[in-house]
Amino acid sequence: MTADLHPASAASEKLVMPPGFRWGVSTSAYQIEGAVTEDGRGPSTWDTFCAEPGRILDGDTGAVACDHYHRYAEDVALMRELGVDTYRFSFAWPRIQPSGSGPGNAAGLDFYDRLIDTLLGAGIQPAPTLYHWDTPQPLEDAGGWLSRDITDRFAEYAAILGARFADRVPQWITINEPMVLTLMGYSLGAHAPGKELLFDALPVAHHQLLAHGRAVQALRAAGAQSIGIASNHAPTWPAGDSPEDKEAAALYDNLINWLFADPILLGEYPAGMGDAMPGPVADDLAVISTPLDFFGINHYAPVSVGVATGQPDTAATDGVLLPPGLPFEPRQLQGYPTTDFGWPVVPEAFGEILRTFKERYGDKLPPIYITENGCAINDGPVDGVVSDQRRIDYLDGYLRSLKAAIDDGIDVRGYFQWSLLDNFEWAAGFSQRFGLVHVDFETQERTPKASYHWFRDVIAQSRGD
Repeated sequence: MTADLHPASAASEKLVMPPGFRWGVSTSAYQIEGAVTEDGRGPSTWDTFCAEPGRILDGDTGAVACDHYHRYAEDVALMRELGVDTYRFSFAWPRIQPSGSGPGNAAGLDFYDRLIDTLLGAGIQPAPTLYHWDTPQPLEDAGGWLSRDITDRFAEYAAILGARFADRVPQWITINEPMVLTLMGYSLGAHAPGKELLFDALPVAHHQLLAHGRAVQALRAAGAQSIGIASNHAPTWPAGDSPEDKEAAALYDNLINWLFADPILLGEYPAGMGDAMPGPVADDLAVISTPLDFFGINHYAPVSVGVATGQPDTAATDGVLLPPGLPFEPRQLQGYPTTDFGWPVVPEAFGEILRTFKERYGDKLPPIYITENGCAINDGPVDGVVSDQRRIDYLDGYLRSLKAAIDDGIDVRGYFQWSLLDNFEWAAGFSQRFGLVHVDFETQERTPKASYHWFRDVIAQSRGD
């Protein structure tokens, strides 16, 4: 084991997780791959969105990003040195099916063959996500996630991937954060495809959930063994004690959390929400609730929500200006440190959401994986060293909250940190750095940060190395 564990952490209790606990890192295709026009890859909604003036901070795009498409071997070597068991990445749907339908693109499939074989050769388990928001543009042109037809296309896509990779991929994730695509992509227009439908975006949620269920069935038919979803969840805290604030927070909580978990884990929508969904809802719920092998939770920070005032605070919404007429609004959470993205750092909220899941779902909750957790800390290199102590402090606090939840009986089987690399952070462009490894986007030089070395030692300590 290396000896460069930060002294403040070395002095505290070691983070020893249960036997078999899996340590990993997460990325997504559009955020790191680049090579958006190479080897037959078709355009995605994010390529289109980035080309629209004013959509992305500083006019950035993912056209090159971290150039992982060409540098994957270097990145796998960094993971091997880090000591992770698992790498969660995503397939780029337009790289597999450039038009969103039809047979798989040979060159695209070959790239993921190379990546998966390189991971396995390094002793790292691949845990791919089928969909991380990069819809093939032709499918969006045909209605996108507002159209039920996309669930047929997604099942077909899942079958292609299962047939090609199920023999070497032991863990699968269907869809990443269906809430974010629904809210940011179709309701508020801050992400691709940039639609501003407000509550008329609810069919997007239903179609993603149905696509998830159909993908689970297609992957199982292809021989895949361990399948789950990566859904983002966090506590919703009322901004005040008034009945109005509590009612607004409860509505928000249903829309952001339980709309996306109840159908999968209980086979039903929260009260009254199923009426807003396109049918046949009962038949669809039977598919959506196809049993999972695990449930992936992405967690970053709690949300404070109160009744709408007509003057929402954009600092609480990642700079997104909420339209008038909503019955609730997020508020800035006071009294906590923040990341460079402005997100509050509240480690105890991590344990709270895990305990809430256990209380809400009981025996219907499968084992949990933390499929994302991390923070934007934008420290750069000084004399070749990136001293991102605030990220170390963040991860230490959140991992200790996770450990306490596990000690309380929550069945969490693994933790995948977001992210291995600094990358393209969607509408924020390259302004926010979530990586354990610093990337110079001009030269593509990779520099492991202090947090990389700290995390490596945490993993080694947990294993008793």
